[in-house]
This record gives sequence, C-alpha cells and structure tokens, in this order.
Amino acid sequence: MDPAAALDPPVLDNHMHLDPVNGRGVDAAREFARVGGTHLLVLNKPSWSLGTDVERPDDFREPFDLTVEVTREASDLLDGRAWPVLGVHPALISRLAERDFDIEEARALMEGGIDVAAEYVADGPALAIKSGRPHYDVDDAVWEASNAVMRHAFERAAEVGCAVQLHTENGEDFTEIAEWAEARGLPREQVVKHFAGGRTEGPVPSVIARREELGVAVEDGGPFMMETDFIDDPDRPGAVLGPKTVPKRSLELQEEGHDDALRVAHVETPARVYGIDTEGTLAE
Repeated sequence: MDPAAALDPPVLDNHMHLDPVNGRGVDAAREFARVGGTHLLVLNKPSWSLGTDVERPDDFREPFDLTVEVTREASDLLDGRAWPVLGVHPALISRLAERDFDIEEARALMEGGIDVAAEYVADGPALAIKSGRPHYDVDDAVWEASNAVMRHAFERAAEVGCAVQLHTENGEDFTEIAEWAEARGLPREQVVKHFAGGRTEGPVPSVIARREELGVAVEDGGPFMMETDFIDDPDRPGAVLGPKTVPKRSLELQEEGHDDALRVAHVETPARVYGIDTEGTLAE
C-alpha cells in the first residue's frame, strides 16, 4: 500500500530548512508531500549559509526573501500549505565576533534582524520569528548578549502577535526562558523549543522525530509538535533527519493506535501556538 494513502492527514513538520541556493530546495518539500506530508514550517537558514554577510539589519532581507519564495513554491506542492518562520540564528554572534564586531555591535545587529523579521510577520508573509542562544560553550558576555537578543525577540513577537521558535542548548528545563517571554507579554504557549526531547518544561516542545523521543512525548500527554530539522545541505544529505521522517513516524504512531497524540501534534498544538488551521487548509 502507498504509505501516503494510508496516512491520515494533516501531517505537519514544524521545522524544516529548504535551501534554494545550495541545496535541494523545493524538491525536499516534494519528497515530504509524496509520502503524506501536508504542512510545513520553513525556517530560513543562517544568513552566511545563503551567501549573505550581514553588516546592517536590512541585509537580512535577502535570506528572508529567499525563504519566503521557496516556501511559496513548496506550498504549491502540498495538500495543505507551508509558512515561513524568519529570524536570526544565534550562532551569528560568533560569526560576527570573527569579523571583529564587538559584543554590543553584534547584539544590536542581531536585534535589528529580529526587527526585520517582525516586519515580515506584521506585513503577512511570515508566520513566526526564530531566535535563541548558542548551543555550544561561550563566554559570559556572549551568553548575556544572546539572552538579550532572545528577550528582544519575545518583545517583538508580543507586539506583532506571533510565536517564537527557539534554537538553544539541549536540556529539559527551560522554565526561566518561558518566564522571560511572559514578562514581556508573550504567552509561554507561543514559545517553542526547536529540536526538543520528548520531555520539556516551559516552552512547547517541537520534538525531533526519533522514535524514542516521540514515545516520551506521547506518554507525557502534553502539547507537542514534530520536526526533522532537515538542514538541506548537500554535504550532509539527510541531516538532521530526512524530509520523509515526520510522515513515516506519524504512520508508525497511527498504526500503533496513537491517533489522539497525532491530533495533538498536527492539529491542536499548531492551532494553539501559531493560530493555524491544519485541517481547514487541506486541499485549499
């Protein structure tokens, strides 16, 4: 039997990259759709990986526009639709340091990039903002500046009424981050921990679609979404997980009788976090 025919829609991958410059681009979305995927959130790749060395906030518009366009093309291939999520990768602060930006200059530039992303949300093309802090060891000054950029993202998201996807270090307890968001007017249910394990405190987990982590999320019973973090890098094909993975794992969960958990992941949590209707956008 065709796996796509056996899989009940909708099926959302909450974090995928499509690289129209160096990678497979829209072809990865076509592969996702072929096996039953219906909805995508497409994150812009780091600015430097798309060939942009940012010097001022408006320089972020080039990678943002590339992402908006490839997302539009991907949406045309899906039974549902795709939305762009735009922002500043937290590792940019280290890249800027290598280019002799001081910490305050780097922080200001990254906050300016968040402001531009918020414009794309307010004006309509983008669904949400991405931000975060380095997932690797940094000194205290970089850590504090990165946290300041993240808090700025929460402020701007609250102003324009959208969620924030976070790229951070691994872990389970991010309650403090959720509290920072709430203090700036952004409900914690609109803060998403990208590349999460099955058990996450504070933000809503976007669980990496590995069997063991999904098993924990299903057992936990709370809100969650699923993602591949497909990075669309020709030097690392299939990394982190390939485009087929979320539909494949969803079919496995369906066959195991976890229909309620699938509804949580693909319908209820996306509605709660982003305000999107994954059922109503099927076959639009």
